Amino acid sequence: MAVPRFEGQPLIDAYGNNQFRLAAQEFDGSMLLTPKGVYPWAVTRIEDADIDGLAAVIAAADTFDFLIVGTGLTMARWPKQITAHLEALRIIPDFMDTGAAARTYNVLRAEDRRVAAALIAVL
Repeated sequence: MAVPRFEGQPLIDAYGNNQFRLAAQEFDGSMLLTPKGVYPWAVTRIEDADIDGLAAVIAAADTFDFLIVGTGLTMARWPKQITAHLEALRIIPDFMDTGAAARTYNVLRAEDRRVAAALIAVL
């Protein structure tokens, strides 16, 4: 599993141009946000997601109740076997485009809800 780029779970200040800005810091590419930290996610299209790439989410499963999945510019779903694997671990993904996912994540964090996110960066 990757080392976190950022400890803790900041709000998303901005996204776009293949970046996310969290706590006034810019991060390139897609990312995983969990209560244990912010991790790079080597995915540019939701169809390319795999279980191994979600290791940080799986490792943090006991620290969140919601997994928001930002799928890029449009809403899509990753391969069904990923959902089946996660559901067996009691992780239920909620898919939406990345913009909606970023907003939903921030609302849930502002409400002090236990949330994680897998976000595909958009241009």
